[in-house]
Amino acid sequence: MAVNINKVYETVLYVLNKEQRGYIPPTEFNSLAELVQNEIFQSYLPDGNQLNRQNQNNTQNSTEFFNIYENNRYKLAPFERDISFVYNNTYACWYPSIAQGAIRLLGIIISEYNSSTNNQGVVVQPSLNPIIRSITELTSKVNYETLIRSKLTVPTQKNPLAYQYILPSNNTVNISSVVLKINPTPDSLSVNCLLQPSTPSWGFQTGTLGQYLYTPNLSSNFQLDISEEYNLIVGILKYAGVIINDPTVIEVAASEAQQVQVNEKS
Repeated sequence: MAVNINKVYETVLYVLNKEQRGYIPPTEFNSLAELVQNEIFQSYLPDGNQLNRQNQNNTQNSTEFFNIYENNRYKLAPFERDISFVYNNTYACWYPSIAQGAIRLLGIIISEYNSSTNNQGVVVQPSLNPIIRSITELTSKVNYETLIRSKLTVPTQKNPLAYQYILPSNNTVNISSVVLKINPTPDSLSVNCLLQPSTPSWGFQTGTLGQYLYTPNLSSNFQLDISEEYNLIVGILKYAGVIINDPTVIEVAASEAQQVQVNEKS
């Protein structure tokens, strides 16, 4: 379940106004909301790496609902999606079929071949079942160039090879995302991607007295799990304290955020 942006904004305003500490208008709140959501989202990756080491050392609680590594993976699950890539003949590369900048990380790459022979003309699968779906190894450009030149390591339809890069900014097809070079060239390509969260927004209309009226159909909730509601509020309050120049708000919010992190990782 996503976090309701109106509830977060109302809570932030309540805390700030409780002791007349200031006010954050919607436009500034939306900027802080995006910043804090991205901070929390980015923290899942190093946190997951740290927690995975506990799994490997058998020091992780494996009880259902109390495995914090799996809980961390659960928070990332809504951002995982299989994305189809499109082939561009001009640059002989594959690029994502979704909006530029939406992809945070590439996961498993699946190359699909409709032919029963590889790029050397060698039969690799009986013609009765010619479709081959292969996990593609992603490597560096240096390794890629080395491996495709060796007879022992040349890529095949069962063992394709890929590297990622960015086209020059003046490319003629206006592709600014990371693209993939695949050898041998597949007939279709899909990649399990980790997507960036969409931008949260507290949408409003102006009332007759000049007040801001919350408008749900103009708003976008946070994409983070409901368990992050408290962290979002505290994070926004921390930056709000900077804007209104109130060190007390900053100190209290920062202390709360630090305690939450300690509790989650202990």
